[in-house]
Amino acid sequence: MSKKSQASPATPRKKGRKFENTHITAFGSSPSKSSDGRQITDFFGNTNGVARNKRLKTEDEPELPMPETFGESLTRLVDDQMLADEEFARQLQTLEDNQMAEDEELAKRLGGQVTPRAETPDDVATPRPSTVQEDASSVTIPSSAFSTPQKPKVIGIADEGHSAIYDMQLGSPEFDPTAHADLAKRWTAKSTPYALLAHTFTLVTGTRSRLLIVEYLVNMLRMIILYSPDSLLDAVWLCTNAIAPPYENTELGLGGSIISKAIKNVSGISNAALKTLNDKYGDAGDVAFDAKTKTRTLFAPQPLTIKGVYKALRDISNAKGNGSGEKKQGIVEKLLLSAKGEEVRYVARTLVAHLRIGAVKTTMLIALARAFTLNKAKDSTAHLTDISQFDKNEKTDIFKRAEQIVKQSFARKPNYNRLVPALLAGGIESLLSGDEIELGVPIKPMLGLITKDLNDMFTRLAGQRYTCEYKYDGQRAQIHCNEEGEVTIFSRHLEKMTEKYPDLCALIPSIRTSNVASFVMEGEVVAWDKLGGMQNFQSLAARARKNVEVSTVKQQVCLFAFDLMYLNGKSLLGRSLRDRRDLLKTQFTEIPDQFTFVKCIDYPENNEDDVHAFFKAATDAKCEGIMAKLLEDEIFVDTAPTVDGSSKKNGRKKELLATYTPDQRLESWLKVKKDYDAGADSLDLVPIGAWHGMGRKASWWSPILLAVRDNETGMFQAVCKCISGFTDQFYKDLKVKYAEDADTTFTGPCPGNYDSAYHPDVWFHPLEVWEVRGADITLSPVYRAGLGLVSDERGFSIRFPRFMKKREDKSIEESSTGEDVAYMVRKTSTFYLTC
Repeated sequence: MSKKSQASPATPRKKGRKFENTHITAFGSSPSKSSDGRQITDFFGNTNGVARNKRLKTEDEPELPMPETFGESLTRLVDDQMLADEEFARQLQTLEDNQMAEDEELAKRLGGQVTPRAETPDDVATPRPSTVQEDASSVTIPSSAFSTPQKPKVIGIADEGHSAIYDMQLGSPEFDPTAHADLAKRWTAKSTPYALLAHTFTLVTGTRSRLLIVEYLVNMLRMIILYSPDSLLDAVWLCTNAIAPPYENTELGLGGSIISKAIKNVSGISNAALKTLNDKYGDAGDVAFDAKTKTRTLFAPQPLTIKGVYKALRDISNAKGNGSGEKKQGIVEKLLLSAKGEEVRYVARTLVAHLRIGAVKTTMLIALARAFTLNKAKDSTAHLTDISQFDKNEKTDIFKRAEQIVKQSFARKPNYNRLVPALLAGGIESLLSGDEIELGVPIKPMLGLITKDLNDMFTRLAGQRYTCEYKYDGQRAQIHCNEEGEVTIFSRHLEKMTEKYPDLCALIPSIRTSNVASFVMEGEVVAWDKLGGMQNFQSLAARARKNVEVSTVKQQVCLFAFDLMYLNGKSLLGRSLRDRRDLLKTQFTEIPDQFTFVKCIDYPENNEDDVHAFFKAATDAKCEGIMAKLLEDEIFVDTAPTVDGSSKKNGRKKELLATYTPDQRLESWLKVKKDYDAGADSLDLVPIGAWHGMGRKASWWSPILLAVRDNETGMFQAVCKCISGFTDQFYKDLKVKYAEDADTTFTGPCPGNYDSAYHPDVWFHPLEVWEVRGADITLSPVYRAGLGLVSDERGFSIRFPRFMKKREDKSIEESSTGEDVAYMVRKTSTFYLTC
């Protein structure tokens, strides 16, 4: 125990877990080191015990008793050695709240901006003393750990004749692609320069304005539509950092070693120099850019083209078998060698599937809709309306309609290989015709809104007819079956999992009645035991994803069907749930312990007491809760009395549809989950970083930095640090999965797709989703989650977060968003928004 700690006031010992081998020091004490010699930085950003706000004492100033500092308080907590984990987490939260309040008070005095007390890795080597004097002008507010990461300057490609591309003002509201016709004359139908994408990516990376990002993408797409339409499809794939839809299971299969070796071979730098660049930037694109721009070649290679880059990526993906590693590396080296200026950065980022331009699928669909509203391809049959004659509101309505059509079409056939050619041939309106569903192409699933509890559900669906279904603890599956009995199974995030369930594939054709030829059905695959009934999800997750043989299956599964979207060549998406359910139950045959329908009851045929009993039966049966779904299309009138008790003259009408709406989260489907603690709901968060543990957790990661996802930009926004709810075995497994030398972690500045004011000891790649509960929600100047939804200066923060479980059934794209947190604040009284 440090001397400083010995001098601290004694605190009552509490029963609980013992803390040992602590490396934490108090503010102002001598620097400490771990057993391996490394300097220690606690997870609140305090390096080696250096006090950041301790006032300097003059020689003639008398020694005064100082109040306990944040670091000293933290040390005392650890040295207490008998704090229970929960109490330790609670007191840590209190200390952090106090520190935040001090930062805000200091910022108010100085008229500055609140920034967290955290140092970057460079600060660890040279701690910055911070003095507070009476003259406010001499006070330095600690800078954010996440100021813009050090980055090489932007360099164009003037030597390749593409300098004019970098002069394009793609963000101008007056941008006119026809003004660049002379430039485009040098493009053939098959050779749009990759420089156009690199220029767009550079502009997009330089802003966080969603409107500007869309504008940049729209005008880039307009150039390609007019002058090189054959490059458009490849350009869209490259912008979305993919080469095929997820259900084709197409991956580049590039390991970090291949890319590192390619960078070294192309640039000639040493291993030590490469490591230095990795430590400096923490981003493959910036590393490649820095290394490559210092290299000179005797002969200038041919410029990269959009089609050429996309073809190279397909060749990398298709390389299999003996010698595939060398072949892939050769392609990577050729791409990097041919890339010039900013192209190097984005080629490298594309290779590691980490483009960092914020152009997620929704943004790209919006950009496509607007681009094809403004321009059409040369041979297109589309009829365009000159919208320059309309006012701003009319233009907005035109764009919104186009966006809705494009999004709806993509939700039903989520494949750019189908969407882009249709737009090129016939424009936006052509998407309104044709088949809604195609067998073998998954539909984006309809989603349910969260609710606080059953009473909340009753309120929202008051006066309407709906059904309540068990929400099973399994894996959601979309099953396609054609007339020949060929079965394809997709996950909720559109990945093909046919090979995972050969037992289901063999079963499915036999559940059809004689009237059924082809169908698309949705249900929940649940681990099942003939004697014990439903098993937990972990039993299901243990099954391999590929090459499973029926003879080797140990865990039996049962399919609980709940929807039918396609039958005998006809789409049922526009039919009510009552109609779809009737067809499901009359056209398919149950098989005990293998195939059945979800258990359900209907309202108002059953009253609210019956629904309460049904909910309890669901949770008793190991279900997550229930789903409430509208059975028929209804329009209800809100005739609730006003505050003074009088009736409203004009009730607000709200239409709820019982149709199946792909990729939409609507109030016609409501989710009521099992009560974990006094009816509170949970959030699905993504772990993005961690600090070295303290005390007995010194060899583990603790706490863990968690984030929500911004669906518009793809950014992960920090929302809390979690230290509660983990078992020792979980900590051990976590340290193995996210080892410091593993491909799952990295160090350095905050990556461009993370938005965090804290700088953890290690960053995690976003790989999994955790279900987390909290005591309440606060507006914080430090956390960035949902920034701008309630305040332009403060984001949401989850106080006293507790880990519940891993959500292995959810992809990263399905994690909670800032909007989800805001919705919880508005609708769920369990959480209290505090400022």
